[in-house]
Amino acid sequence: MRKIIFWVHTSIDGHIDGPKGEFDWPVMGEELSAYSEALSDRCDTFLYGRGVWEGMAAFWPNAESMSDHPHVLKFAPLWRETPKIVFSRTLKEAHWATRIIGDDLAEQVAELKRQDGKDLLLTGGSGLAAALTDHGQIDEYHIAVHPVVLGGGRPLFVPRDERLGLRLTESRTCDSQVVVMRYDRV
Repeated sequence: MRKIIFWVHTSIDGHIDGPKGEFDWPVMGEELSAYSEALSDRCDTFLYGRGVWEGMAAFWPNAESMSDHPHVLKFAPLWRETPKIVFSRTLKEAHWATRIIGDDLAEQVAELKRQDGKDLLLTGGSGLAAALTDHGQIDEYHIAVHPVVLGGGRPLFVPRDERLGLRLTESRTCDSQVVVMRYDRV
């Protein structure tokens, strides 16, 4: 069975974006880029909620014209080639997306996990991750903690009625500044 891997960047104070939605603070050094690329290599499908999708679709199709960062140059072609699924109840079409899933989240994702193939990579966001967590469908949480205090923004984890037990299976420091932790569901 395929796994869903959640890959997310957060500030030290637990926000995935700034108070005005800004996402200009993650620094992709050589080691963090390699970690991210290794996660992508494990997967054959990228998963996005609508909000993250809009940011990704605005940047990655023409990323090389906007940045010459080595991570951008390496990841952009992979992003364009990899099938992408967007989860949204409001989005009706999405250029670059292979598919849009708008309802029956639990069953649709369970079916994706049953299909043959490599793992599925859910990048960023909090709403879709929370919904998939509630359904017990995220298998690995890879959290990159960046050395910045944003003072507000969307929280990494939305409030829950129940505790979520996780087991730390790996931690490392990348580029002498970002701590990456991998947790599996208990």
